[in-house]
Amino acid sequence: MAKFFEEPQLWRIGRQVFAESMSEMARDGIHGNEGVAMWLGRYEGDVAVVTHVGVLRGPHVRKEPRLLMIGSDVINDLTDLAIEDGVRLIGQIHSHGPYFGTDLSETDRRYGIAVPGMLSLVAPDYALRRVTTLADCGIHLFQPGRGWRRLSAEEAQRRLSLSDTGHARILNAGSQR
Repeated sequence: MAKFFEEPQLWRIGRQVFAESMSEMARDGIHGNEGVAMWLGRYEGDVAVVTHVGVLRGPHVRKEPRLLMIGSDVINDLTDLAIEDGVRLIGQIHSHGPYFGTDLSETDRRYGIAVPGMLSLVAPDYALRRVTTLADCGIHLFQPGRGWRRLSAEEAQRRLSLSDTGHARILNAGSQR
């Protein structure tokens, strides 16, 4: 069993989790705003298995063309939901607009959730492309003493995969349940 804050060797992401995440971000992207979906799941040895999508809603979530702000009460709500389901935060995916690329912005690096072993993916074009693959996204890993590091295409292909098993469980945080 992996310890908290240990870096997984591999990440297995449910294909449905990825699709639901892209749809969630596109809801905001269609209005020209960044979107976000949190990824939760369990560790199976040194493999992080992403099974849940955290959807963030409500007045304490601010989404703009070049800015995404999430209030601590929304994160607390998501934490409560995660505890109820016996899952933990594994990463997040958020979108950037056209011309902003898939690197983490300075704001992402300074103010984003930064937990050792956590993934931060950036989807291009406000997640509005007809088809977006993992390879189209910037894939970043937070490492102690180093901060955020973008994975090379080769490393990302070796360490991340989409899985056809299971269904995506949606956790709605920040809104009335």
